[in-house]
Amino acid sequence: MKVTVFGSGYVGLVTGACLADAGNHVVCVDVDEAKVALLNNGGLPIYEPGLDDIVAASREAGRIEFTTDIARGVDHAEVIFVAVGTPPDENGSADLKYVLAVARSIGQHLTGFKVIADKSTVPVGTGDLVAAAVAEELVKRGYAADADERIRLGQPDFTVVSNPEFLKEGAAVADFSRPDRIVIGADETTSGRRGLELMRYLYAPFTLNHDRTMVMDVRSAELTKYAANAMLATRISFMNELANLAEDLGADIELVRRGIGSDPRIGYSFLYAGTGYGGSCFPKDVSALRRTAADRGKPLRILDAVEQANEAQKEVLGAKIRTRFGDDLTGLTFAIWGLAFKPNTDDMRDAPSRVLIADLLSRGAKVRAYDPVAMDEAKRVFALDLNGAHDGIAFVDSKDAAIEGADALVIVTEWKAFRIPDFNALAARLSKKVIFDGRNMFEPTAVEEAGLSYFPIGRRQVN
Repeated sequence: MKVTVFGSGYVGLVTGACLADAGNHVVCVDVDEAKVALLNNGGLPIYEPGLDDIVAASREAGRIEFTTDIARGVDHAEVIFVAVGTPPDENGSADLKYVLAVARSIGQHLTGFKVIADKSTVPVGTGDLVAAAVAEELVKRGYAADADERIRLGQPDFTVVSNPEFLKEGAAVADFSRPDRIVIGADETTSGRRGLELMRYLYAPFTLNHDRTMVMDVRSAELTKYAANAMLATRISFMNELANLAEDLGADIELVRRGIGSDPRIGYSFLYAGTGYGGSCFPKDVSALRRTAADRGKPLRILDAVEQANEAQKEVLGAKIRTRFGDDLTGLTFAIWGLAFKPNTDDMRDAPSRVLIADLLSRGAKVRAYDPVAMDEAKRVFALDLNGAHDGIAFVDSKDAAIEGADALVIVTEWKAFRIPDFNALAARLSKKVIFDGRNMFEPTAVEEAGLSYFPIGRRQVN
């Protein structure tokens, strides 16, 4: 099939690449000329395992192309995906200006019949707004306002479907290629049924062994995406709150996790205590769903607590450091392992490391930071966070280099490369012989045997 994807960010690029890998001819449209040039020259604007290989193979085979030409993108496609950003507005709601700008652009160039699939995470009711924006542009071009009338007259027509993404950063290619569900929201009109058929055909290669397609109305599909992210965020914040309580009670949150996770009604996913969630999805989606509910007079009090708990959890590592060394950290140097909000990505959006490092520097400490993938992005965001270069932070090229001259080690992101360190070597090189572990990567006894003090989240602490 011929597919166009508007937006070559995380969701758009993964969507376009995976559809091209399945044999479709994909055109990715982006207004960022530098990004398009990078993609056409063989580069990628994001890090995602496996993505570079399938983009390169599809580009070489002529199945994917990148352009700033909007008219070319609209004319090319049978299915047009809208995968542009929906950043949080000042009041926490999702800002739809990019989505609606794409909708208007489609209306300005629409010919024939097109399926417009909202892949961006958007508030309930956005499908109606997109349809209205496209129709308005068609009317400006002299076409009928009513869809049935356009069909009767043989004029350009369209349908808007909701097709939310359920991609985990770091595993997005696998998630798209082997989905646990494909949600399609479509209306019951003639155009809607036709659009649903095309979407089913497009996704058929990904459901050969078992049809995981879930068909529903557009508004239910839009809410499904928000509900999924809100549920996962709730599990994370709940476990973080329990972990903090476990410390005070002398319990071990890892044992508690195993105990409750064995219940099939609960399961083990997203039950790991840590430093709070970050990234591009959970923070803004929880906020947007809260805003939607508040606007309807149906406040989601649980999500109010989830958001508050998450913000507080980002302060936990800093609090542990202050408890050990005091409020004034002048003269101390901390090695930081991990900067991205999670492993297998370079995404620094709402990363807990940003809160921690800013706090350490404000108290006079020095930081030596390392991440296997996110170094370039980290330098960019910390330059913004700290209003330019800061003497107190050094970005180094290995985890060993981060330890040089450090008093203590702080683990913020659970990269595999950090899982089996030489604890004896760490004890010899860290002058204060202390590890603060925000991801509970190690068994406390193994750390203790090397003569290190260990401060994890919600586990038995070794002092």
